Amino acid sequence: MSDIPSKDLFMMCEELNKDAFSELLPDGYYFRSLRTDEFEKWKDLQCIDNMEHRAAYHKVLDEYYKNAYEPEGDLFFNKCVVVCDKDDKFAGACVIWKSYGKFNTLGWFKVGEAYEGRGIGRALTTHVMKNLAESDYPVFLHTHPSSYRAIKLYSDFGFRLITDKKVGKRNNDLDECMPILKQYIPEKDFANLKTVAAPQFFLDAADSTDESF
Repeated sequence: MSDIPSKDLFMMCEELNKDAFSELLPDGYYFRSLRTDEFEKWKDLQCIDNMEHRAAYHKVLDEYYKNAYEPEGDLFFNKCVVVCDKDDKFAGACVIWKSYGKFNTLGWFKVGEAYEGRGIGRALTTHVMKNLAESDYPVFLHTHPSSYRAIKLYSDFGFRLITDKKVGKRNNDLDECMPILKQYIPEKDFANLKTVAAPQFFLDAADSTDESF
């Protein structure tokens, strides 16, 4: 949402709450991996809420892909899960990725606005996290207060908001974001948000590079 400040938040899941699982997609929808010829479509999904800045955001995504994913060949496309409707149009996407080769992240989670409220986000999160091994945890993610619906969903799955003031080269704006989240997240769900200090290995890894996850 354009009226919500662009601030940074970080979350960590040490133990998955399987009570949050739902593998049900609406009739006609299905999961598959992103194909290598669909990168432009994937970028459009990521910036669908901000299409007036489409060209600039595509440039950012191109640069990020070049630095973080291209060195691994087609691995990003194999790991990136998309939800498609009966016409093979993207309804949502996300990926579990080992950032810096050191810790797992849930990234690029997006459900198109026209597809919200159908359980797609919960099914997508369930799909990408249900087969992670115990050794794959903790799982981290980076988000923004404008993604308050996703933050509530992440919380359901066991993610907690990280309290450390900095993560890598970025500030963690938790203190500024909590009043925003309180405004937009239903009272009961806001009360269920939990916080946690990040483990040192994560902070050290994030601080060891200028790249962001």
